Formats: sequence, structure tokens, C-alpha cells
Amino acid sequence: MTKAYDALIIGAGHNGLVCAFYLAKAGLKVRIVEARDVVGGAAVTEEFAPGFRNSVASYTVSLLQPKVIADMKLADHGYRVIERPISNFLPQEDGGYLKLGGGLERTQKEFARFSAHDAARLPEYYDMLEGVADVLRDLALKSPPNVGDGFKTLIDAARQGRGLTKLSLSQQRDVLELFTKSARTFLDSWFESEAVKAAFGFDAVVGNYASPDTPGSAYVLLHHVFGEVNGKKGAWGHSVGGMGAITQMMAKVCTQLGVEISLESPVDKVLVDGGKAVGVKLVGGAEIAAARVIANVGPKLLYERLMGEGDIAPEFRRRIKAFKAGSGTFRMNVALSELPRFTCLPEPGEHHQSGIIIAPTLDYMDKAFLDAKEHGWSKKPIVEMLIPSTVDDSLAPPGQHVASLFCQQFAPALPGGRDWDAEEDKAADTIIDTVEAHAPGFRASIVGRQILSPKGLERKFGLVGGDIMHGNMSLDQLWSARPVLGNGAYRGPLKGLYMCGAGTHPGGGVTGAPGHNAAQVILRDRGFFAPKWR
Repeated sequence: MTKAYDALIIGAGHNGLVCAFYLAKAGLKVRIVEARDVVGGAAVTEEFAPGFRNSVASYTVSLLQPKVIADMKLADHGYRVIERPISNFLPQEDGGYLKLGGGLERTQKEFARFSAHDAARLPEYYDMLEGVADVLRDLALKSPPNVGDGFKTLIDAARQGRGLTKLSLSQQRDVLELFTKSARTFLDSWFESEAVKAAFGFDAVVGNYASPDTPGSAYVLLHHVFGEVNGKKGAWGHSVGGMGAITQMMAKVCTQLGVEISLESPVDKVLVDGGKAVGVKLVGGAEIAAARVIANVGPKLLYERLMGEGDIAPEFRRRIKAFKAGSGTFRMNVALSELPRFTCLPEPGEHHQSGIIIAPTLDYMDKAFLDAKEHGWSKKPIVEMLIPSTVDDSLAPPGQHVASLFCQQFAPALPGGRDWDAEEDKAADTIIDTVEAHAPGFRASIVGRQILSPKGLERKFGLVGGDIMHGNMSLDQLWSARPVLGNGAYRGPLKGLYMCGAGTHPGGGVTGAPGHNAAQVILRDRGFFAPKWR
């Protein structure tokens, strides 16, 4: 076995890099082992067609924690995010369109074209979301109370629950509704226009293999408003150079602190001795010893594939087997000879720099989910298109463009035992047909494409079931119960084993929060008053 490290991190995705940064800054000797030939995990920029580069999986910025950006001094290394002029553009089935964002007054004017009632309700709705989001933002960079730690659990719960107790009764009711109701039920209580409800309801199905009618889907809507860009809450933007530029900067900061990063080093198994994680064995047979093993992979991958059956208790293994993963996501990148010309708004404009959402109603989203359950994917899928080359000319040749197609409601496992490898081209064609129906000529403008079905996402990035969140963001898999109650504070079920990925609190998205929080727990556990291991 090679020389020991204070900490060995499995996976050089952004959370692994963030965790490594804080540990190395505190003086620990850290090594990261990464299966791929590039750092970044799902936040990478790669050439997918000659002359065309794009963010391959994760594709947009909002949720990355300002504290992480500041602590890692990413701005000193070129971190730059260009805000969207408007948030989203939604073509409608009747030939019209709706634009969301660009400021409250502008959005109200847009909503007034659909409903004067909805335009009037919008300020109150935004205030409600912000009131709840501020409380949950405060929890994002805190380790959840670990159930089973005795009196400390009660103290931690009381401290973290203080923000909720400060909310008014009306706000506490909003929290309850957001965590338990379906997106449709929640939005029906606020708005009357189907287009307006779709504009907000889209966030409830992003990375969520569910209908907007599924109880609890309203929380996923809320999860996507936590972020900010350049100090503007709720804004979204494009990282110049793509998402891979961010993780490359993070890797540079880490190596400057002495972190060793080993690429093309896939882990075969976590080594366990005497009930303690003591290192890893790589696929090639090499063994690396470490005082702590920190997994920046999903719980399903870690406990079901990288650990021996006898290494963890049967009860814990049963709980992990029941942990739900599979976000129903299908990802494409396309190289374009020209910008798409939408029937409802054909000329180039700010809508090409926004999120282009093909999901005009909640009924459309519900039908997409029902189709996916029955057939494997929807005949009219939910599609979000971003064209980052409109603001970043480093991604495509002059006059040409790249587009990200982030598509929802594609079954993690196809019914009837069918294989995604044999079906993904058909599904991709269905996606292109869906865009073509709103932007005639789109298919003819495609000069190259990259396809990642749920199986492709798992194979390329280790996302079990293609789950971009490392596990469903449902009420039973949040906060102290993410991934399992009693192991929700970044500590695994064995001494020396930790988790720092999106399968822990606060969940998915490029946030850096799990990596930050896990590092703080690890550093605290070095102290004399470390909690009893569970």
C-alpha cells in the first residue's frame, strides 16, 4: 500500500475540490483520485464536435455558494459569470410566448398579457419565496443535526430551527406547503394563467423524475431559487469558458495548497479494516492508505458498488437500497450553423441568451412524465435549451453556435428490458422534433451532436440512474435524512468514512455546499470532543 494521506477523496467533481481546498488549507495532506482524465465531474467543458466546445453536463450557474467563491478566491483566477438578460423564454402552444425575468415591473407587464390577476399577485409571490428561501439559504452551509448524537442533536436542531421560528405564521404555512404539496396545487393557489404556472412549475421537474402533480414537487421548485449571480438573488448566468472553467480554477487553487490530484484512477473498492475505512484500492490494483476516505460520489455508487457486502451493516445496506435515485434526465449538446428561429419570435434577441423552455403548461409536463413511465420517454418531452455561444464566443467558430439541451422525463431504466444504448438516438430525434415544431429549420442547422441518455450519464460521470442530484430531492431524502437518518451529517457508517457529494445536504446543483460542510465536520472530528461515531 502506498504512503498514507490525512484524507483521500474519491472524485474530483466540484464538491470534492471544495472539500480538498478546506482540508488542505487547514494543513491536512490530501489526495484526490478521479476516474476520468479531467477534473470537474459533471461540471466540465469539452469539445464534442470539431471546433465546438460546451459544458457537457452541468451547464449554468446560480447555486455556487458566494462563500466558496470568496474563500477560494476564484475571481483572482478568472471566474466570471454573465447574467441572463431575462431568466426564461417559453414558446406557447397558441403561437405566442412568455418571458420571465428582467425585473419585477417588466415581468408584471409580461404576465398582464396573460392575466391581470397574476401580474398583481407576483410581488407577493416573490416576497413569499424570498422569505422562505432566505431561511433555507442559511441552512445550506450548516451540517444537519445528526440523529442519534444524543443531547447534541437537540442543541443543533434548536439552533438551526431558530430561523423557522422567526417566520410569521403565514410564512410557516408557506414552508409546510412547499415541502409537502405538489407544484400544481401550490401554484394553483397563487396564479390562474396556465402559461404563468408553467413558467414557475418548470423548476419543479428539473432533475426530478416526477409529475408537477406529485406531492413534494413544490420543494424542488424552491431549491432552484436559492442561488444568486453577481450578488443578485435568484439570477442565473453563464460561466465564461463553460462550467469546466470553474472546476479548472478550483483544481489550480487546490494544487497550489499541495493537494495531489490523480486522474485516470478509478476506485475499485473502499478498503476496510477493523470497522474503519483505511484507504482505497484502484481498478489497476494499487492501494492507497488514508486516515480518512471521503466519497464525492453518490450514496448508491459508494455503498452498493465500492464497498464489500460485509463491510457495512445489513440494516444500513437495506436503507441504501431503498434510497431513490434516477432524475429522468437526458442531456444533449448540439453544434449549430445558425441560431434557431422560433416561429413566435424569429429574429435574434435576448430570448436566445435566456433559458428557452419548451413546456408550455403543467398538463404538458404531467403528460411527459406519464409517457415516460409507460414508453420510456415522452413523445413531447420537456426541453430547456441554452445557447451560451451568444455571450461566449470561445465556444464555437465565428457565426456558429453551441446549444445545451437539458431534457426531462426520460426513464432511468427503460420498460420491457430495453437498453438505452439501442434507443438513445430515437430519443434524441424526438427531442430535435420537439424543438423543430417551435423553430422550423432547427434540425437542418445541426452540424454535430453529443447524446447522453441516463445510462450515458451514468457511464461517463458515475451518476447512478443518470441522477444529476445523486438522489431524489424528496422530503424523505432531505436535510438530516440525506442519505440516511443517522448518517446525514456527512459521516458514513464506518469510522474514517465521509461523504461530500450531492447525495448529502443540501443536495444537487453546483453549490459547493456539501464539500464545504463535509470539510468542516471532518476538521471538527479531529478534536477531543468529536461526536461518537455512528
